[in-house]
Amino acid sequence: MRRFPATGRAGHRRLLPAVLAATAALAPAAGRAQVADEGLFTPLGRVVLGFGGPRVASDTPLAVTVIDGADLDRQQPSTIREAIDAVPGVRTAGSTARPLGFAFNIRGIGNTEQPASESRIIVTVDGVPKFYEQYRLGAFFSDPELYKRIEVLRGPAAGTLYGSGAVGGVIAFTTRDASDFLEDGRSRALRFRVGSETNGDGILGSAIVAVRPSERFEYLGALNYRRIGDVKDGSGAVIDGSAFDTPSGLLKGTWTLAGGQKVRMSLQRWTSDEDDGRYAQTGSTAFGTVDRRVVDTTALLGFADAVPDNPLLDDTISLGVSDTTNRQSDARPGFPSTSILFEDADYGYRTVTLKAENRSAVRGEAWEGFLTLGLDLSRLDRTARPASGQTIGFHPEGVDRRIGLYAQGELVLGERLTLVPGLRADLVDRRPGPLVPGASAIEDLAVSPKVAAMYDLTRDVAVFGSWARTERLPTLDELYSSQVSPTPQRPALDLETERSESFELGLAYDRQGLLGPDDALQVKLTAFRNDIENLIQRSPGTVPVYFQNIGAAEFRGVEIEGSYEAPGGYLRLAYGRVRGTDADFGYTLASTPADSLSLTLARRLPGRNLEFGWTAQVVDAISTSARDGMTGAVVTTDFASYDVHDVFLNWTPDDGILAGTEVRVGVENLFDTTFRNNLDQENGKGRNFRLSLTRTF
Repeated sequence: MRRFPATGRAGHRRLLPAVLAATAALAPAAGRAQVADEGLFTPLGRVVLGFGGPRVASDTPLAVTVIDGADLDRQQPSTIREAIDAVPGVRTAGSTARPLGFAFNIRGIGNTEQPASESRIIVTVDGVPKFYEQYRLGAFFSDPELYKRIEVLRGPAAGTLYGSGAVGGVIAFTTRDASDFLEDGRSRALRFRVGSETNGDGILGSAIVAVRPSERFEYLGALNYRRIGDVKDGSGAVIDGSAFDTPSGLLKGTWTLAGGQKVRMSLQRWTSDEDDGRYAQTGSTAFGTVDRRVVDTTALLGFADAVPDNPLLDDTISLGVSDTTNRQSDARPGFPSTSILFEDADYGYRTVTLKAENRSAVRGEAWEGFLTLGLDLSRLDRTARPASGQTIGFHPEGVDRRIGLYAQGELVLGERLTLVPGLRADLVDRRPGPLVPGASAIEDLAVSPKVAAMYDLTRDVAVFGSWARTERLPTLDELYSSQVSPTPQRPALDLETERSESFELGLAYDRQGLLGPDDALQVKLTAFRNDIENLIQRSPGTVPVYFQNIGAAEFRGVEIEGSYEAPGGYLRLAYGRVRGTDADFGYTLASTPADSLSLTLARRLPGRNLEFGWTAQVVDAISTSARDGMTGAVVTTDFASYDVHDVFLNWTPDDGILAGTEVRVGVENLFDTTFRNNLDQENGKGRNFRLSLTRTF
């Protein structure tokens, strides 16, 4: 099987530049097929950076998808959700078009209408953990224009290097670097991008400057502005509250010291100002409107020291800060209310993390071994400051402190077998704010072991599998939330730890030169099962505590990801099937996504710098159930099947007024279909024409 073998950190340092060079050596067409000595790379041949050492996706014993800059450029996404919805087993939940109203869902885990469910998926930006939860708001706020890479690692086994509680998996975002634009020894580059879309009369303006004043230092500055008006669905009806105005920016620099050590710095900021915006960014329109200003900031200072002559030392130390604030004022509820829910208030989450990690390599005659050891220290402050100074029971203040220790090994035996054991332990101390009634500090330990393996049956075919036990400790929200009306509910201080046990089994096929010397076919099939005990959910109004452990849930399914790549075009396929069931009563959980198939067929004309193609997403019908928030009764909802078709064209002319300009044209929902995904609270977007022009100087 064609693979990038784990050849040790020193080997990785030799391998990674070659891999990245192969990634950059793309065909002239906009799709940029990856050509190397081994042949063409499909998306499953992309390097995975979040697994431990660099490995290609098809050679990783876990389900992982890498979305790169070429994918993002082709999609022209206006929100993060549009960038990942084609990943098998992955959806977003909540709002269709509002950037403040969605959360991630991986294999049926995650839903904005299930409070605190966002904590079951770990999200990072440049390695900095991101987390936010608030009533009727989403979980992640950013602009896709800031990123060059998104890695989605599905399943609990992915969490060893990231944190406890990754019941669903991990989503790792990587921002742009100056080196992405400083090719061929250039010392500076300036890139401009303008874009527009018809559904909502949206506009985008982006400017990036990249500078390398010396061989040791480079930096990048980026400014983006995106504005979209009210979006309509396929029937022409306005999706209420879908207009947004979001400026964002990024500063990033890398300094190489005399000894080869690297210092990295980055600062990202995203803002949203809404006057008379929809109070409930997810769910009901009955909550009326509010003025809201959301500011999301991510900062990183990192130090890396890879000792060339010592394979036992490859150190990184990083200090990260994630700060998200929401200032709400002048709420106008759609019904008479004196609830503190509508009082002027400042909400916030601030997380400070310190992470130290070392990667080592040892070798024998017929084996190689690699070990990653790490220490995580973090402090999360959850705040809610209403103008009256009262406590907000459904958004309790508190502090979450964590000490995490982890180890992940990689043992390569011969040419065929790879074993990946891992163990993580997190000591967590949660302390309520001074106004939380009757609450006390709670300390717990979460221990999460795993083992994964991959075996090459032939040069082209490999089997892989994994087992993982994951513990998710109750969050500040789950422990300390309370209410006095409509029925009194006290904090749930006796919540038990959620426990997940997962199994994966898969088959990977990788063939270079299938129909000719310059093509490639890669396919990865994964079957999984994830059993969760002591599932934590919001209690019905008849229960005296705000949250409770309700029993068990089972998630099982299958994912297929495949791609055929040739100089003249490509075919990509992603299929996901998930069944999430209440283990006690047998009904399908509301967080279960419908079966979906995504198919892309594209043609390249390298001599004309032209690429065009078609994408279809086919979603099956599904019936899901949930318990009523007041009575606890099970309510079932049916969702219809649908299919949505998009077309795109990418062109970089060699002459004329547009010479050197990347022209990207796309039509989303070509047939103006009216549809609704079962994880969303409203219909999807109707037909939308997109146009973007990009020029680099």
